[in-house]
Amino acid sequence: MTDTPTLPAVSREWHLLSRPVGWPKSEDFALVEAEVPQPGEGQVLVRNAYLSVDPYMRGRMSAAKSYVAPFELGKVMQGGAVGEVVASNAEGISVGDHVLHFLGWREYAVVAAKNAVKVDPQAAPLSAYLGVLGMTGLTAYAGLLRTASFKEGDSVFVSGAAGAVGGQVGQIARLKGASRVVGSAGSDEKVKLLVEEYGFDAAFNYKDGPVSEQLRAAAPDGIDVYFDNVGGDHLEAAIGSLNQGGRIAVCGMISVYNNTEPAPGPRNLARLIQTRGRIEGFLVGDHYDLQPQFVQEVAPWVASGELKYRETVVEGIENNLEAFLGVLRGDNTGKMIVKL
Repeated sequence: MTDTPTLPAVSREWHLLSRPVGWPKSEDFALVEAEVPQPGEGQVLVRNAYLSVDPYMRGRMSAAKSYVAPFELGKVMQGGAVGEVVASNAEGISVGDHVLHFLGWREYAVVAAKNAVKVDPQAAPLSAYLGVLGMTGLTAYAGLLRTASFKEGDSVFVSGAAGAVGGQVGQIARLKGASRVVGSAGSDEKVKLLVEEYGFDAAFNYKDGPVSEQLRAAAPDGIDVYFDNVGGDHLEAAIGSLNQGGRIAVCGMISVYNNTEPAPGPRNLARLIQTRGRIEGFLVGDHYDLQPQFVQEVAPWVASGELKYRETVVEGIENNLEAFLGVLRGDNTGKMIVKL
């Protein structure tokens, strides 16, 4: 039975007008008004409360073949979102329920019930389901424990460590018995956060000097695991500090996302022969089987305060694009969230 309270006639949503070359520009996008539709059979209408903006979205703005389809020109973009069900035409989801789904970049979304995951706003703040207990959290968990085969006693280096994924990687490594956790970030304030709040053993500002030199000083005995969010000189530095049997999990390479020319590869790849090291890329979508285990293990850490997280909250759908560009610039500490 359809339950349809009084709703606004229009919803604002962001469309991609042209594919950015280099850094995205405001004229590549448009905030437009669209009619609020009613949910069809097996669908729910969600009033989005929080939207996620993430670095991977830059890749979807390109037409290049990738692991996920590009955004369509002239149509609303997509991303993680969490909100309240305001109309339901589906069994098992009622008006007033809160759900996590993937139709962000808009105020209202009609979502197939099969693609909506009910979440409990009493167990954790709604925004946490987009970050520490959501896709970014699972990315950290799967990349560190499965892809990088972390084991107790490993020395771990994380780049982009004050970001939503990186901060969680370092803390999970610490909670699971890493011998040393080192992070890089782009400001002295973020470095302080990593050491004083997140419990990293050492951290450095990559803008202060060559990454390779700073990493050697922070991890003089080398590293066993590198979790890569940045690429470029960070990846080369990690290879240079890799211990025998070291593992590198490549999650992202934000330093090259807006390049118009191919970035040069690390110049020291031959060192992997000496160290018997390995580099492996991964996508969180290949590891959703870990979701129950992830929530079971991480949620108590979050509840107890053992695992800390930060959010950078931007208010208003009209600022969604600026929030996304802020992620590419590194403006955020922790997860960048747009509150509607």
